[in-house]
This record gives sequence, C-alpha cells and structure tokens, in this order.
Amino acid sequence: MKMENLKDSYKASNESDNANNPAHYTTLTLGIVVSMIGVLLRFAGTFAFIDIISNVILVIGVLICLRAVSGILK
Repeated sequence: MKMENLKDSYKASNESDNANNPAHYTTLTLGIVVSMIGVLLRFAGTFAFIDIISNVILVIGVLICLRAVSGILK
C-alpha cells in the first residue's frame, strides 16, 4: 500500500515538473507577442492586405498559445 502511494506521489511530482518547464512559458510569451503584433497591425492602416495579414498573424499567435497551454496541461 505504501509503495503505491509513493509511486503516485512521484508521478504527481513528475507532472508538475513538466508543467513548470520554462520552455512552455517562453512559447506562451512568444505566442502573446505574435498575437499583439497581429492586433497592432489591424490599426496600422486600412489596406485590404494589411487586414488579411494581421488576421493571419493573430491566428498564428493564438495557435502558438494553444500549443503551449496544451503542453502545460499534459
């Protein structure tokens, strides 16, 4: 019985180590910066291409953030 509790405790510790990995938070910060650039480009001008490019950059930033969050939750 005590061995099972020890294994569960080690597994929980290993999962929290993965969640505290700085690479996840660096990726999350990168995604936030990319998303902010996409939002700022929306206000840069009224050209059709800038609107399309800003939307694409925003979606890329959101995808990067979602990937980082899913890595933290795993």
